[in-house]
Amino acid sequence: MKLYILEDDPTVIAVLEQIIESNDLGTVCGDSADDMPSIEQIMQAGPDIILMDFLMPHRDGVATLRQLRAAGCKARCIMISQVSDKDMIAQAYSAGVDFFISKPINVIEVCTVISNATTQLENERKLTDIGRLFGLQGLDAAAISAGSKAAVREDQPPETSPRLHRIQNILVQLGMGGEKGTEDILKICDYLLQNRLTSSGVSIGNLCSALSDSPKTMEQRVRRAIQVGMSNLAHLGCEDFMNDIFVRYSSTLFSFEDVRREMNLIRGKSPTGGKIRLRGFLDGLLTMSAEQQ
Repeated sequence: MKLYILEDDPTVIAVLEQIIESNDLGTVCGDSADDMPSIEQIMQAGPDIILMDFLMPHRDGVATLRQLRAAGCKARCIMISQVSDKDMIAQAYSAGVDFFISKPINVIEVCTVISNATTQLENERKLTDIGRLFGLQGLDAAAISAGSKAAVREDQPPETSPRLHRIQNILVQLGMGGEKGTEDILKICDYLLQNRLTSSGVSIGNLCSALSDSPKTMEQRVRRAIQVGMSNLAHLGCEDFMNDIFVRYSSTLFSFEDVRREMNLIRGKSPTGGKIRLRGFLDGLLTMSAEQQ
């Protein structure tokens, strides 16, 4: 991974570079130790991850990030901050900040956050080949309800609408990109979209039977992937209740009560976490993919 450091304090830059190099977190492809680089210079360096000070004397971190996003920068942004004001933090998230690191710099926190950002990027890249799933041919709604293997309809074009891309992006945001069940979720959503169905009107068991020779295994993979997504979301909520991803999905893809139980489990306040509601999750994905059109 290539990392770029935008920070007005040379000491902090040196500390971050030392942490990155000594822990094999990636390669520093640029920094602002000598002079604050332009947006063009940062883009030319092609960073995967940018570590940026929230409040710099000669450049506002949020404004800089907005300029980078406008220029097409897709790098993960880790904001370095002493700020605790919720409104300012919410503003940073809305500008495209992915993670925060608090000052003074803590080695464990830096390693954890950069590793999380790296994992997200790697998972996102693994999903670039999911496009092959878009070529799955349609399945008759009656066949799904009956739970039998249906003859594919050669006359139906494959589902290539942006909705499946949006669903894929949502799963990546939930940190589910590397889960085996993610491909199964995309297969299910693809068939539901093609046949204009909701999971509420179809037996999940029958649907998995129609899509897999091992339906029980497929359903288990899906449930495990969704559990990972809820756990990741709960961790975000524990760290920052105003996190944009947490706010967006905690009561749309999941029951907020289940997410809260999962947060209590993480905090050691409960022996059990939230329950997985597979139908609600799938219907939530379909609904959100339509709303973002």
